[in-house]
Amino acid sequence: MSSERKTRLDLLAVLVLLSCCAIWGLSQVAAKVTLTQVPPLLQSGLRSAGAAVLLLLWSRWRGLSIFGSDGTGRAGLLAGMLFAVEFGCIFIGLQFTTASRMSVFLYLAPFVVALGMPLISRSERLAPLQMAGLVLAFCGVVWAFAEGFTQPAAGELQWLGDALGLVGAVLWALTTLLVRGTRLASALPEKTLLYQLVVSGVALMLASALSTEVWPRSLSLTVSLLLLFQVAVVTFASYLAWFWLVRHYPATRVSAFTLLTPIFGLLAGVLLLDEALTLRLVVALVTVCAGIAIVNLATRPAAPPA
Repeated sequence: MSSERKTRLDLLAVLVLLSCCAIWGLSQVAAKVTLTQVPPLLQSGLRSAGAAVLLLLWSRWRGLSIFGSDGTGRAGLLAGMLFAVEFGCIFIGLQFTTASRMSVFLYLAPFVVALGMPLISRSERLAPLQMAGLVLAFCGVVWAFAEGFTQPAAGELQWLGDALGLVGAVLWALTTLLVRGTRLASALPEKTLLYQLVVSGVALMLASALSTEVWPRSLSLTVSLLLLFQVAVVTFASYLAWFWLVRHYPATRVSAFTLLTPIFGLLAGVLLLDEALTLRLVVALVTVCAGIAIVNLATRPAAPPA
């Protein structure tokens, strides 16, 4: 696979991003349902451990060399710890807040990436119009979920779930910045992801074992299938695609696309749960798409030589 760095998103990148957003739109709901039988730290650890096994099999099948010494060890371990804490926050937070609210707070990550990337690559600094597009897209997300914010609270500790979502967003963004700002930027996407899966799998399973979490003795068929979906599709396939995108395309533009994820979550409710397709949802979808288009189509003045 080519290691060429591209300056714009091409059709392949857009299609892969749309697929990832659709998958992630379903993953919060899948995780929330799975929490009824599998506690948060254990669930997150199982996702990482299972996906790590699939990734090793994938790498061996493709004949990839992912164990050689290339100076990525420290960055890889740090990325793994960020990954572990991020998903620990998300899965614990889902116990106290709704999947919809978690999506809104989690997808503050593109703003953190947009603020941090100029420190790593001046060529990825957003122009004022592009930043306005990012704000417009996020406003569309908030508009879609505004009705949910005015409904009765999910519980007295909803603030804790929301806060953990914010922490998860910052950690996701920091992981993206770490990948782009260290030797991980030139490593195979499989190796970058393997660091995170192995470290997070071990850390989260250990944390679960040492905590008061009760491990289930059996799982229903529905929960088993949802857990398999999280392992194989979400944590293995979509995250591998994500790190390939971050390696080959501008991180700020790639990250902006993730604001479509909560909208896909709402659309999944319409298509799978027969929820109403409201004018609010249509307006939000159009707004998010317009904002992302501005981020990716607006031009930025050429940066002076570093």
